[in-house]
Amino acid sequence: MKLYQPKSTAEALRVLASESGIVPVAGGTDLLVHWPTRPAEHDKSYLDLSGLDELRGVRWADHEVQLGALATYWDVIADRQAAAELPLLVQAARLVGAIQIQARGTWAGNIVNASPAADGVPVLMAYDATVVLQSVRGREEVPLAEFYTGYKQLRKAGDQLVVAIRVARTRYIVQRFHKVGSRRAQAIAKVGLAVTQSAMGWRVVVASMAPTVRRCPALERLLTSGAAVRAPDELLPAISQDTSPIDDIRSTAEYRHRALARVLLSALRGDERG
Repeated sequence: MKLYQPKSTAEALRVLASESGIVPVAGGTDLLVHWPTRPAEHDKSYLDLSGLDELRGVRWADHEVQLGALATYWDVIADRQAAAELPLLVQAARLVGAIQIQARGTWAGNIVNASPAADGVPVLMAYDATVVLQSVRGREEVPLAEFYTGYKQLRKAGDQLVVAIRVARTRYIVQRFHKVGSRRAQAIAKVGLAVTQSAMGWRVVVASMAPTVRRCPALERLLTSGAAVRAPDELLPAISQDTSPIDDIRSTAEYRHRALARVLLSALRGDERG
C-alpha cells in the first residue's frame, strides 16, 4: 500500500492528476469495514485528506450552507442552525452507525461511496444539494440528483476531488425523513425516504429502491397535481414507475414497494396535521 498525505488541497489535486487509480480517504469508515476481507484493497494507493483543514466544517452564508469535504455527520448534529433550517440532515446523521461512525464518517464520503442504501444522500438530494468537484483542470458543480449514472457509477473523473457540498437556504413547507430497517440505527436501510416541498416544488427521494439513490418524478408529479391519496395502494403505480427494487438478504422487492407506499402516505398525513 502507498499512502500520500498532502498538506494542502492544491497538493492533493496534483497527486490525483499524477497517479491513476489513487483512492481519496476522508473518514475511512466504508473502506476499513471491508479491509480484512478485501486483500486487493491493500495494494492500492491512497490519498489521506485528514490534514486538509480547509475542507473541514459547516459554513453558513446568506443564501447557502456549505459542507466541506471533511464535514462529518457529527459536525451537522452539533450545528444548531442545521437543526433549525435543515432538520433532515440531523435526523439522517443520527441514524448513521454508532457515535464513533458519526464522528468520523463524512457527508462527501457517503456521496462518493455511492451505496443505493445510503442514509445521508437522500436528504441532501431532497434539499437539492450540489456536489462541488475540483481538479487541476478547474472546478465543476454537479447537482446531486444528476451525480449517479448507474450502480457505483459517478459523474466524477479520476482526477477530481469532492471539495464541498452546497445547499441553498430555502423556506420549506414540508420536510420528512423515514428509514425502514431491522432496527432504528446501526442497520442498513431496507427502504429510505426523504420528502421536501418548497417554492421549487416537491422532492421525493428514495434509497434501497434502485441501483442508486434517486428522485422519483412520477411521485413528484402526483403530489404536485394535488390528487387525493387515501390509501397506500394508490401510490403503487407511481412507485413502480420510479423504482426498481430487488430481492436481497434484507428484504424483497414486493415488501419494499409496499413499505415505501406506507411510509410516504404516513409522511403526507403527518404534514396535513401540521
